Amino acid sequence: MARKVDHNFADECAAAGDAPRIAAAAAFLEMGDRLGITPLIATGEVVTTAELAAAVDLPEAGVRTYCEALESAAIIERAGPADDAFRAVPDFDVIQHQAGFVSWTMNANRPFIEGAREFLSDPGLASGIDLRDGREVAVSSQWMGSKGFYPAALAAIIDAKPAVAVDLGAGTCRLLIEIMQSLPDTKAVGLDLDPGACQAARDAADLAGVGHRLTVVERSIQSIAADPSPLNGAEVIHAGFVFHDMLPGEEDVADQVLANCREALAPGGMMAITEAVPYLRNDRERRFSAIVSYYHRQFMKRRLLTEDEWRDKLVDAGFSNVSSVELAFPTGRLFLARK
Repeated sequence: MARKVDHNFADECAAAGDAPRIAAAAAFLEMGDRLGITPLIATGEVVTTAELAAAVDLPEAGVRTYCEALESAAIIERAGPADDAFRAVPDFDVIQHQAGFVSWTMNANRPFIEGAREFLSDPGLASGIDLRDGREVAVSSQWMGSKGFYPAALAAIIDAKPAVAVDLGAGTCRLLIEIMQSLPDTKAVGLDLDPGACQAARDAADLAGVGHRLTVVERSIQSIAADPSPLNGAEVIHAGFVFHDMLPGEEDVADQVLANCREALAPGGMMAITEAVPYLRNDRERRFSAIVSYYHRQFMKRRLLTEDEWRDKLVDAGFSNVSSVELAFPTGRLFLARK
């Protein structure tokens, strides 16, 4: 006999919404990232448990049980009659994107959650940004960005068809890799301070077949103020969530970086800045905007600029035709400007 659904039970299920499904996916994919398996699954290619085990140097029996759990969770699916061959489900990119919000909010920023009492007790405490694992931040940001903030920048840059594209704070270079896959004649330079993210970028570019067109530079964005050589020949320069690392305290450096970007760009070249703006109040963005703004202000000691402040800063640097695009990533904006 079918169970009669209690009205209160149905209400409780509705209240939970997508949270259980997304939380479970985040746990599985983070685990897979640490094992080295998630990037291999994300390619969409059919892969056997033996191939995965060999690639990540793990016993096949353990990899098999992990894959069986992923298949049960509808994150991967069996590929053909063999019970040891799998591939990502068709909406894997959506699953990974949603998991990224949990991964970034709860785990990439875990030191802020665990250290909240210490930071609130001592307002003069230095920035906690270096407490985070840079690679974990880069990977979770990539997952979020796949549908949250990459698409708008990707479309704008592909439309510009640059011979050379530069990304400041490139992380794992996901954006540049997709640009090069769409534009076979484009070369790219990705700059990032974190060694783990830089190595992940090189590995991902090689896996995508574009490694020979990508130069990865392990440097801070601040270094561009004194040595802008990585910008040479750029027709598009993108900076994703890195300018706020200089605010406050290094505003002169940030202004010099912007000035050097404008100077390095070819005539008519484009500057594209993806950034968070603080404490938005509309229903769609309000809650996530609040945690992003709070993390940056309370723990990272950063000042996020408003949309108007960003427009003024770009105009002051000599750029023209400044516009902004609201992103699917709550609290995110893409600012576009021309030399």
